[in-house]
Amino acid sequence: MLGAHDSTRDAGRAQRWAARLAWPLLGIVISLGLWALAARYISDVEVIRAAFAPQAGLKALVHLLGSGELWPHISTSLQRIAIALLLAMAIGVPLGLCLGLSPLFARISGPTFQFLRMVSPLSWMPLAVMALGVGEAPVVFLLSFATVWPIMLNTAAGVAALDPAWMRLAQSLSATRWETIARVVLPGCISHILTGFRLAVGIGWIVLVPAEMLGVSSGMGYFVLDTRDRLAYDELMAGIVVIGGLGFALDWLARTISSRWTQRGKQG
Repeated sequence: MLGAHDSTRDAGRAQRWAARLAWPLLGIVISLGLWALAARYISDVEVIRAAFAPQAGLKALVHLLGSGELWPHISTSLQRIAIALLLAMAIGVPLGLCLGLSPLFARISGPTFQFLRMVSPLSWMPLAVMALGVGEAPVVFLLSFATVWPIMLNTAAGVAALDPAWMRLAQSLSATRWETIARVVLPGCISHILTGFRLAVGIGWIVLVPAEMLGVSSGMGYFVLDTRDRLAYDELMAGIVVIGGLGFALDWLARTISSRWTQRGKQG
């Protein structure tokens, strides 16, 4: 009886996994079909149509990964986004705490922050190059500028959502300002901070590619620009696939960290 029960349970688990994988696989098949259809009508030149076809792009992807040509660009892009996110966290979280804890600071700085937030990060490219020169610094600046806002605003929202009773309890225990922030405010709004971080990852990855077309010699943005100049359209499509795959993986990682922290908080 136990063996039959275990077999039924394993079969049900296998069916659930199959159902969970079936829809994403169907989406991938449909996407490849649309890709192939679009490649047929992208140009009247047969060579260009063949270069944009899925089989050409995927073949180029396997070659680029196997030869190691693409890995330095991937590594450089991931390093840049990591540095930018660390800077955005170091700036955005304290600013968000100030906005949430100080109504006066929020009234003074709020309009300025909202104005700057609505300026496209890419519009700062010329000024970033003039001020920081050509190289890593302007790219990291643009990424940090793009990613700081969701972290800052979500931190402020987390502070606003805190239970006022927690703050009154900290005051009744004669906690200092820093003790209140470290032991009450930050733990209470960490889920909002992680949500802002996830949003920042998505925004930063989108801005990364055009930012890396700014006078650097490595990175996925540079790789896409270089393939265009070399008319290597199959490699260009391979680069686009890699950019999408890496962005998906980064978002999945940020989402997993956020959900696990939330579950841990509920269990605690």
